[in-house]
Amino acid sequence: MRWSQRFRRTVVAVAVTAVVAVAPSTAPAASASSGLPSGWIAAGSAPRDFDMGADQAVAHGGKASGFIRSKAPKPSGFGTLMQMCKADHYRGQRVRMSAWVKSESLTGWAGVWMRVDGEDGKALAFDNMQSRPIKGTTAWTRQEVVLDVAPNAKNLAFGILLDGTGAAWIDEVKFEAVDKSVATTGMATGEELAAEPTNLDFEK
Repeated sequence: MRWSQRFRRTVVAVAVTAVVAVAPSTAPAASASSGLPSGWIAAGSAPRDFDMGADQAVAHGGKASGFIRSKAPKPSGFGTLMQMCKADHYRGQRVRMSAWVKSESLTGWAGVWMRVDGEDGKALAFDNMQSRPIKGTTAWTRQEVVLDVAPNAKNLAFGILLDGTGAAWIDEVKFEAVDKSVATTGMATGEELAAEPTNLDFEK
């Protein structure tokens, strides 16, 4: 197995664990007092190092967008503005999540992400754009994540994350089923290991 594949699996496992660990079932109840948009929660490995909410002055379409902005000089982890929903309408389909995103003065990176969870809470598929990160300052750009939602999927989790300082905005999030001609962007977290060493000359 390539070193990059091993590293990515480690990152995926850490990110999935962090998002689950800091998104308790009571989090949505706090949204009314915290100013979070309806249906969205603040999570991540260090959510208190970030401001998150709805920005009435910045939007790609409509009158508002969601935002995440660092408030600590050196955040101790990442933050994410996220939500979860049942997977009922998407089971057995390939699903594309798209969103318009802009960024400002990112010292680390940001990304749109989606996770497919199974009945036992185990992540079945995941992508957080770490392989194609949003960096620096960018204008509104359409970003997308494409994952297969397994027939036994229970929930979908999704949002925008920020690792480092700066700010990012998200707007016009859309979910749609696509056919198999559209490639997936993430990985199934339960992928089988390679049967033997591969790409040892690094030419692939």
